[in-house]
Amino acid sequence: MSEPLDLSIAFRVGARTIASIRRRLVRVAVPLDQAIAGRTPILPPLPRAADGYSLLSCPTAAVAGLDAGGLIVAERQRYRRWYADLTLGWDAYQAGLSGNLRSTLKRKGKKIAEGSGGRIDVRRYRTPDEMAAFHAVARPLAAATYQERLLGMGLPGDPEWVAAMLARAVDGNARGWLLYIGDAPAAYLFCPVVAGTVIYEFVGHDAAFDALSPGTVLMAAALRDLMDEAVHARFDFTEGEGQHKRQFATGHVECCDLFVLRPTLVNRAAMTALHGFDGMVARIKRLRARLRP
Repeated sequence: MSEPLDLSIAFRVGARTIASIRRRLVRVAVPLDQAIAGRTPILPPLPRAADGYSLLSCPTAAVAGLDAGGLIVAERQRYRRWYADLTLGWDAYQAGLSGNLRSTLKRKGKKIAEGSGGRIDVRRYRTPDEMAAFHAVARPLAAATYQERLLGMGLPGDPEWVAAMLARAVDGNARGWLLYIGDAPAAYLFCPVVAGTVIYEFVGHDAAFDALSPGTVLMAAALRDLMDEAVHARFDFTEGEGQHKRQFATGHVECCDLFVLRPTLVNRAAMTALHGFDGMVARIKRLRARLRP
C-alpha cells in the first residue's frame, strides 16, 4: 500500500505559489509507456489516513474510464508529455531537429568551447564511484540555481536520497552529466533509468552562464550519449510543458494531472476555490493578451 504524503494543493500564478492547502495524498504517476498506450490508470487502495490521490500524467483520453470509487475527480492542469525516441540514432535524430535548434547548438557550443580550450567539456557519470563524484559537484551547483531557490526542485542532498542514487548506480540505472566552462561547473543533469526509460528528473545551471545556454548544450550531449549507448527506448521529459522539452522531443502524449479526493466538505470547498482561482488567472491572461499592442 502506498503511503500518503503531505502535499500542497497550490494556488499558482505561473511558477509563483500564492497560497496552498495541505492534504495527505497518495502520489500516483503514470509511466510513460502506459501513457503512450492510453491505458486507464488503476488506483491503489487508499489508506484511511489519506485525503485522496495526486494523479500525474493521466492520458486525457483515459480520464473517462477512471474508476474513482465515488471520490471527487478534479483536473489540475493539462499539458503535453514530451519524450524522445532514443532508438533513432544520433544522425537521424539530429536531422529531425528544427533548423533553429541546430543553429543554436552550433553557435552556443562554439562559444562554450572557446572558454574551455577549444572543446565542449561534458563529463559523464554512471558507476557508483562516478555518481558519488558527480553529486559532490552537482549538489553545490544545484543549491544556487533558480530551480532550487524558486521552485525547490534542485538536486537533493539528504543522505537517504544519495544512498538511493548510489543503489541505482549499482544496478546501472543512474546517469549524470556535468558541463564545465573553463574550470567551473556550469550545468548538471541527473536521470534515473526505469525499465528502459531515461527520466528527466533534476537539472540546473549557473545563472552566470545564462547567455551561453549551457543547459541546452548539455541536454544535446546527454541525448547523444544515450543514443550511442543504444540500450534505452525513450527519454521521458515528464510532466509539464516547456520550450526545451518540445524542441528536443520526437513525440508527445496529451495528459492531465488530477486530484482524486474523498468527498468531504473541506475537499469540495478546496476544489471549488482552486477552480475559481485558476479560472480568474486564465481570464486575466486572456485579457492581457488582447490588450497587448
